[in-house]
Amino acid sequence: MTPALLLVVAACMAGTAFLSGLFGMAGGMILIGILLAIMPLPDAMAVHAVTQMASNGWRCLLWWRYVRPKAIAGYLLGCVFALLAWSFFRYVPSKPIATLFLGLLPFGVRFLGRGFKPTPESLRHGLIYGTICMALLLLTGVAGPLIDTFFLGGNLDRREMVASKSACQIFGHAMKLVYFGGIVEQVGVADGTVMAVAVAMSIVGTTAARRFLEAMSDAQYRTWAGRIITSISSCYVIQGVYLLIARDL
Repeated sequence: MTPALLLVVAACMAGTAFLSGLFGMAGGMILIGILLAIMPLPDAMAVHAVTQMASNGWRCLLWWRYVRPKAIAGYLLGCVFALLAWSFFRYVPSKPIATLFLGLLPFGVRFLGRGFKPTPESLRHGLIYGTICMALLLLTGVAGPLIDTFFLGGNLDRREMVASKSACQIFGHAMKLVYFGGIVEQVGVADGTVMAVAVAMSIVGTTAARRFLEAMSDAQYRTWAGRIITSISSCYVIQGVYLLIARDL
């Protein structure tokens, strides 16, 4: 990766970490799209996993008092179950498929949400969502919209949601790194410099978002989170369809 491209990627990492630090999501969706455009899919997944682990880890440290263990216990068990299941198949999606699913995911989540309202404090709901989210992490690289739906279904405030989601994301992305970094055979070797920059920029962006999250109300959080996800998802659906058409021509 050239120095100029690395500088651009670093700026994107800081910006997406700020967005994730503010809403606990969305930043990862944008970053994985950028990485998929410039790297092979397994390498993009590995770099994205390190970036998200650093971003969520620092965010979890900043808000550790608001992490609710009961809300994340079932989710973590579901992640383990999904990783074990995927390890038997070792499936790695193509870029067009990953991009298209990345865009369709939030719309599918909204459809699901009409008939089912999850409760983060429920171990059974956590197990279901953890299993599905881990599968989506391995398929698209992110599962933020579904995790967001899971936590919005309860009575947690914005800080409890951000902190608890961060704890879930640390574990999920760690499992993704294990999968793409050691289980699948197609994985490449990610640049160590890129990894180091990813960690540094994640900390910078996450720290900068803290003051803005404190100033935001719960109502503003919920409103803007939905608008941002819809906009990003629409772009990815268009891009995924374009990539599929271009591949078949």
